Amino acid sequence: MFETEQNAIETRIQAFCKENDIPLAALEWKPLPFSGEWGMSTSFFSTAAAESRLGKKIGVATRAQEIASQVKAQLSDVPGIRRVEAVMGYLNLYYDTQEFTRRVVDSVLDKKDRFGSGPATGQLVMIEFSQPNTHKAFHVGHLRGTILGDALCRILEFAGNDIVRANYPGDMGMHVIKWLWGYLKFHNGEEPATDITRWMGEVYAEAAHRIEQDPTFEAELRALYARWDQRDPEIVALWERTRAWSMEGFRQIYAALDVRFDVYYFNSQEEKPGKEMVEDLVRRGIATDDRPNGGAVIVKIDEVLALNKDQYRTAVVLRSDGTALYATEDLALTLHKFRDYPHLAKSVYVVDVRQSLHFTQVFKILEIAGYTQAQKCSHVPYELVTLPGNVVVSSREGTVVLLEDLLREATSRAREEAKKKNPNLTADQLDSVSKAVGLGALKYPILARENTKMVTFDWQTALDFNGQAAPYIQYAHVRCNSILKKAGVDPANLPHSQFANSLEPAEVELIDWLSRFPAEVQRSAAEYKPLVIASIAYDIARAFAGFYDACPVVQAAPDVRDARLRLVAAVKIVLANALSLLGITAPDVM
Repeated sequence: MFETEQNAIETRIQAFCKENDIPLAALEWKPLPFSGEWGMSTSFFSTAAAESRLGKKIGVATRAQEIASQVKAQLSDVPGIRRVEAVMGYLNLYYDTQEFTRRVVDSVLDKKDRFGSGPATGQLVMIEFSQPNTHKAFHVGHLRGTILGDALCRILEFAGNDIVRANYPGDMGMHVIKWLWGYLKFHNGEEPATDITRWMGEVYAEAAHRIEQDPTFEAELRALYARWDQRDPEIVALWERTRAWSMEGFRQIYAALDVRFDVYYFNSQEEKPGKEMVEDLVRRGIATDDRPNGGAVIVKIDEVLALNKDQYRTAVVLRSDGTALYATEDLALTLHKFRDYPHLAKSVYVVDVRQSLHFTQVFKILEIAGYTQAQKCSHVPYELVTLPGNVVVSSREGTVVLLEDLLREATSRAREEAKKKNPNLTADQLDSVSKAVGLGALKYPILARENTKMVTFDWQTALDFNGQAAPYIQYAHVRCNSILKKAGVDPANLPHSQFANSLEPAEVELIDWLSRFPAEVQRSAAEYKPLVIASIAYDIARAFAGFYDACPVVQAAPDVRDARLRLVAAVKIVLANALSLLGITAPDVM
């Protein structure tokens, strides 16, 4: 926002240092911690150290302060800069408060839904997330990975990256064979009508239960697996048809969650190339094949790396019977992604924390094998979501809490809250608000917590209109809209923001939070933490509540009124942008 001033200041500093034979090091500017006024700071320690290396007998800290003091004298008349100070080797520049405020508000209103977005990085980033198993229910256990992955895609894209949204459903394995067996034996010819994933989950749970109750069915299961392994056309056709049912059920759930994907990979695609990679690892002496002795194919990673302590341990990459594991398929999947997207800068796996060792081993094995793509791979781990009452999620037992049921309950509860809050809503408005508030209530508690900390979902907290929850932030957006509607003017048509000489403390705090938003977007993207956006969205909403109570807008004097209307419009935009990055709708009425 003060790039022009910063460039002018740097030019003056460079000229001064050149004139005085001072070997100026690169200047690194950082925002000053807010303490009632805004500014930026740089230091001269690197410059003083450079002088010391040239043979001058100086104390680096003392010399840094000398240079800062000398430079300060050159910067007494820079427009937009209210004061300059040299403190312990640092040069601190403080902006004119009115000018800073004007620029923040004007920048938001000029950039609108792009405020906070970063310049294009030219980097292509793939984020793989959700990964449900076909032929099973889509349950609450999938909720966090799906919501977290979607938010990361939104945030990294807004930060300036090009994003590929990838999903990796598990479409083959013993769970699918169990489902196919149960279908052929007890449901042959049936097709799902509605609630596809519920029906698929019920067929699976029934099959698992029957096999557990009658062990003689195991022989039938093995026979069916053999038919699949030989690619029996009848079994393959049934698998393809029933997999399509699962995928349609997933598509409906993703649409309800407002989540989309650009590409799907399936573990069935990676089984054969994964086995071929394992055989190559054996030939090259990286993997040890103990199948002749009844063992598995393993990679003793620490031994291969000649490490003296356990760090990566031993990874099993193929079972003793030659069947594939997750590791087998993930080795192939990694290379598959980079073949499809040769210019991929990063491949990010959003998978629960229990798979941390698995991904560490897979990436290290690829690195040992000479695949440089491994260095571009990273795992973003997350903990799971638990529901009140310690609900056990088990597809086998059929005791899952289905995600569609949770969505329905969220919408239903939000509808009741909306009725209490505003009984004048029309039927269409009530439907729209219920969906927006319900979905926000589901997503926000997940995204407002550290990725690796457990989330215990609680309806009362999630639907709180007065606490750190999505409805509170959404309601702040609604309040902004209400003020602007009451004023009856388009803030874009008002004169550029001219704020009073003495801003109210509530105005200053609100402006400060708005000004932080672009940097927080970049931090959130760099750290893979939607929590950063969830937090600043709440902080802006909270600061707006303080402003709303302390600063009249529509009833203020005309000049103050216009500036505050533009500030309210700016708050509305930033709240909407922040909520959008979390995959949450910002409604105009509630």
